[in-house]
Amino acid sequence: MAKKKPSGSSPKKKRAAKKSAAPPPSKTAPSKPTPSKPSPPTPRDWRRMSRRALWALAGLVALAITAFALLPVPATPYQISERLRLGQIQYDWVGMDGIAPVMQRAAVAAEDAGYCQHWGFDIIALRQAIDGGLRRGGSTISQQTVKNLYLWQGRSWPRKALEAALTPLLELVWTKRRILHVYLNVIEFDEGVFGVQAAAQHYFGVDAADLSASQAARLAAILPDPKGRSAANPSDFVQRRANAIRDGAETIRRDGRAECFSG
Repeated sequence: MAKKKPSGSSPKKKRAAKKSAAPPPSKTAPSKPTPSKPSPPTPRDWRRMSRRALWALAGLVALAITAFALLPVPATPYQISERLRLGQIQYDWVGMDGIAPVMQRAAVAAEDAGYCQHWGFDIIALRQAIDGGLRRGGSTISQQTVKNLYLWQGRSWPRKALEAALTPLLELVWTKRRILHVYLNVIEFDEGVFGVQAAAQHYFGVDAADLSASQAARLAAILPDPKGRSAANPSDFVQRRANAIRDGAETIRRDGRAECFSG
């Protein structure tokens, strides 16, 4: 009778099964790369950023110049600072048709007799101011409008440089009538009193449209020093200056130098 072979796998098969059942060797996870530090801007990067900044600044300037060529001015930087200092100011915007023509001519006669004949700078008046030791300013109405509307008060070379750069742009975009209109609305006539409408009410109790020739001349006479002069109680100097301004305003009307801003 033949003997049966013992059941089960041979030792070799067992060793092979153990090897096949063994877990695969673990793989080490790849390490994450260390982020590199950003490189500092190169000169080319600085030039590119500078150009973008200049273009942005030019866009803001163009927007400011264009916007106020059509819209009323809500407030100027100087008006805001005075409101913070004083608590309140008098400021009433009025259309050009609401300003007496004699007031328009008086302001030009007092501050910029060649207003209709220049493009923003009166070289003759500037030379006279320099020859006089700069005791009297040579700024035109256009320059004063730029200063009052966009810049700050006080004398400094940076402000004068910006004023010189912006004035030709104002003359290019705005009409002469618009420049004078804004000027008469934002200029200071007394401490905390801005604009010809507020000044007419403050000094004479009338609207700017109803100013007489004498009242207009007295208002124009105080413009160089509104906090130190009074239109209601003029000194002898202010009265003499007002008389000269009144004559000058009539001369401007006769010789046609008011045509660029007359309606």
